[in-house]
Amino acid sequence: MKRVYTWTAQPAERTVTIAGMQTAKGTRKWTQVTANTADEAAAAEAAGIDMAIGNYQNAKAVREGSPSIFFTAAIGIPDFATPDDFLRAALGALADGADAVMTARSMKVVRTLADEDIPVMGHLGLVPRKSTWTDGLRAVGKSADEAFELYRKFKRLEDAGGVLVEAEVIPGPVLAEISKRTGIITVSLGSGPGGDVDYLFMNDICGEQEFLPRHARAFGSLRRLHDQIKAERIAAVTAFREAVERGSFPGDAETVAMDPREMEGFLEKLERSH
Repeated sequence: MKRVYTWTAQPAERTVTIAGMQTAKGTRKWTQVTANTADEAAAAEAAGIDMAIGNYQNAKAVREGSPSIFFTAAIGIPDFATPDDFLRAALGALADGADAVMTARSMKVVRTLADEDIPVMGHLGLVPRKSTWTDGLRAVGKSADEAFELYRKFKRLEDAGGVLVEAEVIPGPVLAEISKRTGIITVSLGSGPGGDVDYLFMNDICGEQEFLPRHARAFGSLRRLHDQIKAERIAAVTAFREAVERGSFPGDAETVAMDPREMEGFLEKLERSH
């Protein structure tokens, strides 16, 4: 853990720092998972994960679950129109406990944030929301020309002030070579082991969905538990309905009793009232 001050000048500890990762780049590996709830953040910290990333709106919840994990707040492409709007949103996320901001927006937006010393994570390779430019959801960088253009994008991001980059679905050897040739901290999602950080979505790791992306691996089976919970919920609600229909609910245990003498007095008052 590293002792730091938060963006709101509160003393804190963090699992990693930007400077620490830059110094150790190429000599060690870090891990990152998604976290959008306090429970997910707490699980990540308890498991010894180095970094978490989640929607910027969830920064407070993440920080409630984990006081220490390095958290990157992802701001969606269409959420804010101008660089100034984006800067205000980024500062709000930092005030809520984030340590960095992730964006797939333009280099102009990256520069705006970097000029304020905000750590920025870019997004290169397959950017699903921009997949019309890649002719659909596919690996990016499989040809020599496309791989070299991807390298140039990494360098442009670095020149704009980006310090981290989510590198999504890039051929493993390509990312490995690019990562050696850039000072930016490369976060591999489906791009092989050659990046500085290995990253997976929490729901993929925990096995919460039926189908996994090719690059993911389930290390748990929460979907089975969710299915059991769903079945138990239906069974419980069905049993409630049937108990009502049989007249066995509510029973004596669920009904407030009354002293017989008081009840008798109540009935007498009712009779006199008519």
